Amino acid sequence: MHDHMVYMDYAATTPVDPRVAEAMFTYLTPSGIFANPASSHAMGRAARESVETARAEIAAVLGCAAECIVFTSGATESDNLAIKGVARGMRKRGQHIISEKTGHKAVVDACKALEKEGFEVTWLTPDEQGVISPQQVRDALREDTTLVSLLHANNETGVVQDIAAIGEVVRDHGAAFHVDAAQSTGKLPLELEALPVDLLSASGHKFYGPKGIGLLYRRKPEPGRRIRIEPLQHGGGHELGLRSGTLATHQIVGIGRALAIAAEEMEEEVPRLVALRERLTNGLLAVGDVLLNGHPESRLPTIVNVSVAGVEGESLQLALRDIALSTGSACNSASGESSFVLRALGRDDALAGSSFRFSIGRWTSEGEIDLVVERFAEEVRRLRELAPAPLTA
Repeated sequence: MHDHMVYMDYAATTPVDPRVAEAMFTYLTPSGIFANPASSHAMGRAARESVETARAEIAAVLGCAAECIVFTSGATESDNLAIKGVARGMRKRGQHIISEKTGHKAVVDACKALEKEGFEVTWLTPDEQGVISPQQVRDALREDTTLVSLLHANNETGVVQDIAAIGEVVRDHGAAFHVDAAQSTGKLPLELEALPVDLLSASGHKFYGPKGIGLLYRRKPEPGRRIRIEPLQHGGGHELGLRSGTLATHQIVGIGRALAIAAEEMEEEVPRLVALRERLTNGLLAVGDVLLNGHPESRLPTIVNVSVAGVEGESLQLALRDIALSTGSACNSASGESSFVLRALGRDDALAGSSFRFSIGRWTSEGEIDLVVERFAEEVRRLRELAPAPLTA
């Protein structure tokens, strides 16, 4: 056990970048711009101008018009607004939805809630590397399909889907295509006007912005293609009537600044992260009987997910308590079940239960990677010696 805690859980949440916190501070004090941006007085207009500046900042990064950005409390709300809103709003055209077994809980549970309302959901299973093919989507489409909802990058494995190719299939059919891009926004370039994507969800805290703020991209209506969204909440008709509620100016300024910084640094940051990811991956696999989960190449620069054969997951997690990481059972910790994502990829319960997600970020160093590999190898070997078990890799 080492005294130094190493943070390897950037995929779950990230610290706010100090530059973002500084930009937000002026909107929280009596001497700053704290007014309601919906107010018509001078202070309210100043707040509104800050909101629209942030909206324009985000739109510039995502390659879309500013009016396509709707502010929410995070990707979970954005997912629910997109999935439930489109399904209910398009109910007269059909009640069939396509999603994936390995989706984020916000997507999966929103679809399951719709099943209770009478909607039918086709659940796609990715291949053993976590990839969903355009042909799978094409085969699942029906005349009454109104919505396809998939992850851009998986939150557990980091596998990146080809949303351009899948989106073309969905567009040709006429259904709406929603993408949960919570893990990829700010890490991968997105040009939404050029992509066949109708709706996209993101969270500010995934790219070093504040928690509690997110966005939903909604493509502008096109001739012959109008996608109706039924709001989830009603009130003052904010955000073009899609999301009523007083806008949190400081949060919006924060997400705008955070995404702008991520875009500015992406060209240098992504190669650095890829190098760290490969250093980590190679080090973990060198221990032996350690399996990489997900596609070896088509994945985020920030996530490495492995299953460790011959080791009980909770024991290894406890042994590595000086490393902040995510276990394969984290998503279902209340039920004690192993990761449903990894089981869907074909891992048995033992391997899914001994899986670990390491995620790196803006402040991860080579030294921390090397320390993590050293500690991982040390504890895996120790536990295997203490309680040898048949290796299943």
